Amino acid sequence: MASQGHGPATALNRRPAVPTGLLGGSFNPAHAGHRRISLAAIEQLGLTELWWLVSPGNPLKEGSGDMAPLTARFASARTMARRSRIVPTAIEARLGTRYTADTLRKLQRRFPNRRFIWIMGADNLAQFHLWHDWRTIARAMPIAVIARPGYDAGAQNAPAMGWLRRFVRRPGHAKHWTNWSPPALVLLRFRPDPTSATRVRALEPDWPSSLKTNGLRDHLSRRPLL
Repeated sequence: MASQGHGPATALNRRPAVPTGLLGGSFNPAHAGHRRISLAAIEQLGLTELWWLVSPGNPLKEGSGDMAPLTARFASARTMARRSRIVPTAIEARLGTRYTADTLRKLQRRFPNRRFIWIMGADNLAQFHLWHDWRTIARAMPIAVIARPGYDAGAQNAPAMGWLRRFVRRPGHAKHWTNWSPPALVLLRFRPDPTSATRVRALEPDWPSSLKTNGLRDHLSRRPLL
């Protein structure tokens, strides 16, 4: 008879999946604009946490000569994310993945207690069709697109949007994204922020030297930064 009660007891002990946003980028460096849009996304999407995936390298930006070391970019992300529900991580380097589609698949397997939503700017949506296995990304989890000045028209007319348009959800329902079956896409609008990493680098070309990069540990992998 004991086995008959095992199923319901197990179901009752299961915790609901934690709503978690994923924002990938080089964070070269992380800046106030990253923080502002992330806090707004946390509010609009009802997220418990938002993870900044500090990329080891972007295949679409290979050959860039101004990319700071991963340790410096991670340190800048930790500084900018203080006292918030933003969690910077360099776990992609630990996973050994090169493409976003592979990273998301491994994160879903590694953190089954999380419900993920992929967050990207309208500038990324405009070139989403160039990403490796971009339809796989769209089928893996819901996507939230953040409006960016100067990119919205290009995003709406992007090749990927021709396929994604049928899956667009209303912004007023954004907090219900955990009930959506992907593909599902929602367009979020915040007050425009002119801050950019390019501008920060121009004003502070030696920004990596101002950060402490020794002894960094990744919160998610619980290991020293590679």
